[in-house]
Amino acid sequence: MIEVALMIEGQDGLTWDAWRRIARIAEDGGFAGLFRSDHFYKPNPPEKASLECWISLAWLASHTSRIEFGPLVSPMSFRDPRLLARQAAAVDDLSGGRLLVGLGAGWQEREHKAFGYDLLERGPRFARYRDGVQVVSLLLHGDEPVSFKSDYFPLGGAILLPRPKQKVRIVIGGNGPRRTLGLAAQFADEWNCTYQTPHGFRELSAALDARLAERGREPREVKRTMMTGIILGRDSAELEQRLAGRSAESMRARGALVGSPAELREQLAELEAAGLQRVMLQWLWLDDFEGMQALGKAVC
Repeated sequence: MIEVALMIEGQDGLTWDAWRRIARIAEDGGFAGLFRSDHFYKPNPPEKASLECWISLAWLASHTSRIEFGPLVSPMSFRDPRLLARQAAAVDDLSGGRLLVGLGAGWQEREHKAFGYDLLERGPRFARYRDGVQVVSLLLHGDEPVSFKSDYFPLGGAILLPRPKQKVRIVIGGNGPRRTLGLAAQFADEWNCTYQTPHGFRELSAALDARLAERGREPREVKRTMMTGIILGRDSAELEQRLAGRSAESMRARGALVGSPAELREQLAELEAAGLQRVMLQWLWLDDFEGMQALGKAVC
């Protein structure tokens, strides 16, 4: 059975009061997990409240007991992986092993400029990302002091103590068939794509299988998950309101799930048949707690 998790955009007005309510809905409503973005700002004005990601995850670790959770994704462009690995080990232990550490390269120019972080050009940005992923993996998964040569994140005999009580899982997010899937094949416990139809997902998953074979790894070693949009219409009027002039067909063609509860279940079944193991549904209406509860009843 495909797992269904909730995903929210933390830079889109998230406050502590809302986070507490969302966590309770996810925990009690049957969702497999709760995931959130890691940003300072929205891509475009106006600015809204943006609850700090890793502080909110630490709170979630000790205020829930069932759901898995994590960032989708923390960017190496403003998260130092040496510190991030320490944070992840602590949060995972606090939660009893429920954390998934989503890692990305960074992409949003506006927030980097505002807070003085260098996003870098595409080539150096991916090189920094690769180094960051490797540093996180070395620190979380190695039991001996490790040294690592890097222009971005060097290590000189570093070790995390205490050691994590269980393996902390790394998620590589992205759709890039060459570099991203190559990184996932080397380091990931889970690969998370975005906005794919069943056909598109099947093609990318097969490409990942090929990259895993090159590394001597089995397909089953990397879980397949996807973050995508969700538009639930409990009736035709609500669906039209949520679509806001867009067509349901065009949204589905982009990989979003759209429709009534029965239609959403059909779309989830198609993704499961394509090999998807978990879907993170991007719920954009942070103050619509009733809608979140209705979504859980519809698809969990």
